[in-house]
Amino acid sequence: MAPTLFFIGLGNMGRGMAANIVEKANLDQPLLIYNRTKQRCIELSEKLPAGKTEIVDSIAEGVSKADIILNILSNDAVVEASIAEILKNDVKGKLVIECSTIHPDTTEKIAQQVEDAGAQFVAAPVFGAPAMADAGQLVGVLAGPKASVDRARPYFKGVTAKAEINMSDEPYRKALTLKLIGNSFVINMVEQLAEGHVLAEKSGLGTDYLHQWIEGMFPGPYAAYSTRMLTGDYYKREYPLFAVDLARKDAGHAMSLAKEAGVRLHNVETADAHLAELKAHVGEKGDIAGIYGAVRMENGLPYENK
Repeated sequence: MAPTLFFIGLGNMGRGMAANIVEKANLDQPLLIYNRTKQRCIELSEKLPAGKTEIVDSIAEGVSKADIILNILSNDAVVEASIAEILKNDVKGKLVIECSTIHPDTTEKIAQQVEDAGAQFVAAPVFGAPAMADAGQLVGVLAGPKASVDRARPYFKGVTAKAEINMSDEPYRKALTLKLIGNSFVINMVEQLAEGHVLAEKSGLGTDYLHQWIEGMFPGPYAAYSTRMLTGDYYKREYPLFAVDLARKDAGHAMSLAKEAGVRLHNVETADAHLAELKAHVGEKGDIAGIYGAVRMENGLPYENK
C-alpha cells in the first residue's frame, strides 16, 4: 500500500505541486490537503477528479491520518508555527518534507525538533515559478539522511519536478544555502532586466529591440520576466506571483549568509533597495517584477509603463 500524503500550504507554488502529486504520484488514498484559507482547498479539490483529495480542517487531523507530510509556506515564522502544530501529534515513523524557502538555521532547528519527536526530515526547497509548479517542471533540492531522501524522491522528479539535485547524507542547511544563492540569481536577473529596459527607453533604442535580443539570447525566465515588465503585468495583476515581501525575505537571507561568509552581495543589495521602494509605492501587492517600476521612478519615468 502506498503511503498517505498530507500537503500543507496551497499558495502559488503549493497548488501546482499538490495537483501534480494527485495526477502523477502513486497514491491509493486521497491526498490530504490543508490551507489556512480553506477556500483554496475547496477550489483545488473542485479542479481535480472527485475523490482524489480530502480537505482536513486542521493540521492535527491531517497528521493523524498521514505517513508523509509536505510543507510549503511563506516564511520562517509561519513554517516554525506549522512544525509546532505538526509536533503536537504523534509523528513517530512519519516523514516531514519541508519545501519552504527559509534560512538554513531555521531548517536545522526544525529538523532537530522533528527528529527529536521520532520522525524523519528532508529539506526539499524547490526552484521555479508558479507556472513551472503547475506544469510539474520544478527543480527539487533534497538534503538529509539517504533513507529519508529516498522516501521523499518519488514525489519530485517526474511528479512535481523535471529534475532534482540529490544531496543525500548532506546537512539539511546545504539545500537551503543553494536555494538562497539560486534565488539571488533570480533577484539579480530582474534587477538587470529593469535597468536594461529603462536604459533602452531613455537612450532612444526602445524596449522592443532589447526584448527581441533577450528572447534570442536568454529564452526562458529572462524572456518571461521581460514580457511581464513590458506588458505591464507587474502593475496590472491583482495578486503577485512572487510577492515583494517574499522577495525581500529571500534577499535578506542571502545577504545574511553572505555576511557570515565574509562576502558582500552588491547586486542583491541594489535589488533589495528597489524592492523596498516598490513596497513603499504599492504595498504588499507588489510583485518582484515591479522592480522595473521602481527603477523607472528612480530615473524620472512613471511607475507604470503605459
